[in-house]
Order: sequence, then C-alpha cells, then structure tokens
Amino acid sequence: MDEKKRIRELTDLLNEASEAYYAKDTEIMSNYTYDALYDELKELEEKTGIVFPDSPTLKVGYEAVDFLPKEPHASPMLSLAKTKSREELAAWLGDKEGLLSWKEDGLTVVLTYEAGELIKCVTRGNGEIGEVVTNNARTFINLPQRIEYKGRLVLRGEAVIGYRDFERINDSIPEEGAKYKNPRNLCSGSVRQLDSAVTAKRSVQVIIFSLVSAEGMDFDGSMEKQFAFLEKNGFTVVEHERVDSSNVVEAVGRFEQKIADNDIPSDGLVLAYDDLVYAASLGRTAKFPRGAIAFKWADETAMTKLKEVEWNTSRTGLINPVAVFDTVELEGTEVSRASLHNISIIKQLKLGIGDRIMVYKANMIIPQISENLDKSDTLAIPEKCPVCGSPAFIEKEADTMVLRCSGNDCPAKDLKAYVHFVERDAMNIEGLSEATIEKLISAGLIHEFADLYGLADRKEELLRLEGFKDKAADKLVSAIEKSRKTSMARLINALGIPGIGLANAKLISKHFDEDAAKLKDADKDELSAIEGVGPVMADAFYSFMHDNEKIRIFDDLLAQLEIEKSSRADGEQLLSGKTFVITGNLLHFENRNALKAKIEELGGKVAGSVSKKTECLINNDAASSSTKNKEAKALGIRIITEDEFMAEYLT
Repeated sequence: MDEKKRIRELTDLLNEASEAYYAKDTEIMSNYTYDALYDELKELEEKTGIVFPDSPTLKVGYEAVDFLPKEPHASPMLSLAKTKSREELAAWLGDKEGLLSWKEDGLTVVLTYEAGELIKCVTRGNGEIGEVVTNNARTFINLPQRIEYKGRLVLRGEAVIGYRDFERINDSIPEEGAKYKNPRNLCSGSVRQLDSAVTAKRSVQVIIFSLVSAEGMDFDGSMEKQFAFLEKNGFTVVEHERVDSSNVVEAVGRFEQKIADNDIPSDGLVLAYDDLVYAASLGRTAKFPRGAIAFKWADETAMTKLKEVEWNTSRTGLINPVAVFDTVELEGTEVSRASLHNISIIKQLKLGIGDRIMVYKANMIIPQISENLDKSDTLAIPEKCPVCGSPAFIEKEADTMVLRCSGNDCPAKDLKAYVHFVERDAMNIEGLSEATIEKLISAGLIHEFADLYGLADRKEELLRLEGFKDKAADKLVSAIEKSRKTSMARLINALGIPGIGLANAKLISKHFDEDAAKLKDADKDELSAIEGVGPVMADAFYSFMHDNEKIRIFDDLLAQLEIEKSSRADGEQLLSGKTFVITGNLLHFENRNALKAKIEELGGKVAGSVSKKTECLINNDAASSSTKNKEAKALGIRIITEDEFMAEYLT
C-alpha cells in the first residue's frame, strides 16, 4: 500500500465530511465510519511522520459559512481527546479530582457580557473564526440578558433544542419529508438564522460549560466554584458531578441511567480537572487541550438482515439509496431504515440483499449501517431512473461515486421549478415544502403552476395523500389562497426565466407599467435598453414570452391571480441612481430582502459586492473584518449603520 497516497486520500475524504457536517448541516458518512477513518489516518501519520497542512488531525471543525459577520475568537476553541473506556477516565484523573458533565449535542457559542449586559454571541465556526449571532442569542429562552456581575465576562456554552421542543416543531410539519432529522441540525440552523424572529420560535436554550474569563474575580482555581458563580448570576450550567478515580466509573453509570429521561440531546460526557491551575499547566496539543477529555458512549448495535434498497430520485437528479431491513430495537425505538448516502458507501460495505448487517444509531439518534457481516457485494445498481425510466449513470463528485438520472424531463427534476415558484421572493406560498410538492406531482394533482390554485376544490383528494389531515389540508389551501394577491415582479420571478431574479423582474415590470400585454409584446431592443437588464436577460425574457407553451402557462396564472400594482409615485424616487450594498444582521428591517425592497421601491439599487459605484455599505458592525468591509475601506466607500442609513436617506 502506498501509505503517502492513502494519507492524502483520507485527509481529503475526512475534510469533505467535515465541510458537509459543520458548514452545510448534512452528513455524507456515518460517525462510525468517520471515527474509523480518522483513527486510520492518525495511525498512518504517526507511523510515517507525514502530516499534510490540511489534515483533520490538525484542524478543528470547518470554515464558517459567510452569510453572517465573522469574528476571530480571542483563543482557539479546541476539540477534546476522546475515549470509550470508563477505566481510562479513572487512569486519566490519577490523584486529581474532576467534574464529570454531559457533552451536549448542539452548536457551541461564545457569550460576552459587559456592565451586566449581553453584548456579543459568536458561534464556534472553525474554532478560530466564528459567526456573530448576537441578535439571535437574545431570543434564547434561558439566557439572562442582564446579570448582577458587572465586570467583563466571557463564557462558552452549547446552544441546544430539547427533544420535547424538537418533537413539537416536527409535529407542526404535516409532511414527513419536510421534518427535521435531529435536534442538532435544527438547532444549528435556528441559531444561524438571518431573521431572529425565526430563532425565537424554536425554543433554543444555552447550557454553559466553561467560564473563559471574569474580570476581577478569583475562584480559588476551582471550576466548581466558577459554576456556582454562574448559577448565582442566572445561567443554566451543565449538569455535573464531582468525581475522583475511585468513583468516576460509577458516576458514568449514573449519567447513563439518566439518558432515557434527559430532554437535552447529548453525545457523551466530559471529564475536566477541577483544579484550573493544574489543568492550564498541562497545556495543549495542536488539536486538544490536556485539561479535559470526552467520553463517548459505546453505540448500541443490533444485527439484522437487509431486505431491499430503495432508490429515490431527487430534484437535482441524484438517485439516493435507502437501506430497508428487518426491524430492530435500538436506544428504545424500532428502526427499519437507514440512508446509504451514495454508491461509494454501498461499495465500501459490499452490500447484497439478504446480507447480515450491523446497525446502530449515531449519537443515539441517526440510524446507520456500521458493518456488513456477509459482504456478498451482489447489490444491483439500477440502470434506469425509478421515476422516469431514463438511463441512470454513475459519476464522480468530489471523490464520491453517485448515481444520477440522465432524463431532462424527469418529473422529479420538475420539483426545482415548483420549489422556486413557491419561494418567499416568488409567490411566497408559506409551508408548501418540496416533500408536499413531490406528493402533489406524484398523485397527479398538479401538472402546471396554475393547478396549485385549484387545490381548494380537490380537498378530498388532498386528504388521501400520506400525512395529510383536515388541518394540514386547510393550512395548505389557505396559504395558496393568500398568495393569489401578488405583484407582477414576483410573478415574473416565479416563472423561473433564466437569469432573471426578483430585482431584474422589478426593473422589467416597472418599465412596462406592470402590464401583462406590454410585457408579452416587448421586443429585445427595448428590453436591452433597460438599465440593469442587458442583452442576455433581454434574450431570455423575449424567448420565454414568444414560446407558445410558456405563454399559455403565464396566461393560466394571470387568470388565477390578482396583480396588485405598485402605488409609489415618480416623485418618491429618493434613491434614484444610487447603489447600495448590505451585509450583516439588521435591527429594524425584518431581513436584508426587506431593506433591499425598500431601497428599490425608492428607485435605488442593491448590489452583491462593493465597487467604485457603491454609494455606501450598510453594516451595523462597522468594525467587522468581513470581506465587504475590507473592500469598502480599500475603495474609500463609506460604511454606515442601519440607523445612519435611515436618518440620511429615508427622512
């Protein structure tokens, strides 16, 4: 075996898995597989001495996504070394005492208080740079906004959503396919929302597990005393127990007995030295602090038999495999299905129908296949798409083999057009998920966009769909009826004309007085002459409006909708000729789209990047080190807050 080549392969594969998990809230491999590959990589690195700069053994997490302001942490947020051996915990403690606590499974955040008030919340991000989510943190249901202590206080905690709230939120979603997979993914998406109103509905809590600094305070070097201080100031501190080497194994057992009744998701325990001075003296490795260690539960596994593999075509054309096996009980629930993710995993497991497989629940939540005992490697890969019958082909995506449908007219791919049609900036049909659209298409209830507006007369057929009850059907029909009143710009955007989004749709709609007849008769030259449109979009719009089938679809929609014309007068174009760029969180407007709409309503434009033509950059965090701030400063473009923008341009 070429060990250097294998190290490179493992590094790339594990980094891809980390990106999916930390930056995109998805999984491309099981935790079981990740841990096994990680251990293999670490062993090879130690054996050969070869460690690439991007090795996951040197990194923590993955790069933070860039739709929220970024900020570096004062000190790196490292992961913990881990063990599954209870006896190893006792040996690790030696003659010292420690605190044993839950390792909560959510999104790690850093909280800063000054003068007794919360001033900042930053996510863990990649361990060195996180995302600023202060407005969202102010909605965490158990986080004090003001505290008795008035010095500068920096804390670390885990933002979490409890199982009861997770189930409540999922119960409010009638379609099975639209439900959230687990509390961690729901929490991560909730904390990183652009709109704090969404976060507020999710019942996010924060459990404090570390005090980083407290100006002027002395805790006699004891973590336990730090926790007592935090509890006195109103914080929810992670449940913990003082232990030594003689009783830590029993303490782990006590925590284990609480798992079934513990509402907060956890993926193990943490053991930390209570003596903070001693812990600090141990220093750290490149990846782990030496003052604490994580304990991971040994996964409960069960042997079962693979009955079949279902193949489901997604709107992107990917054909995704799902294993179906004889029902087994894991972690107190019955399990009979698990995602296989892609062809590469199927090949790694060497699956065949009838094989004996070992299954488990990753973090006691997500069903996964850990091992195939028979390895018959006889599973047939479909040659045709299960939806449209077009040839299926295997292709390589980032070192992973996937199965894809070749059909251009596959009904599953039509989902993309419908998903865009119902989006917020288009027809804004609230609650109409991709999963529901797929059911409506499969049941033959919709064949074109206008059919959505006839569903009110087909309630009996709706009620026959899986997961639909009276309340769900009424809610869907109500949302569709509400969307009948719309603007011409939203309708044009909803049609999915290549290259034409809401901003361009507004320009075109305004130029032709929001008149459908004029829009259909528009010629390329006149369209091209509209500032901000140009020849490429003009050609796309003209082609759409001169396609008989698409015109029929457009006319069918017009017959169902009530187009509301804009009421603004020409004299109100206060921002005409000015281009703005928006970044960061907003305080007064619901989100960036709302501010963008206001600017465009007054004749201005909103661009995605800073240039010499930019009037100013609107950012409530002028000190941010974001790319847009740097570009603005380099070009001499003003950076103003939302309040300053409103005072200068809207009054």
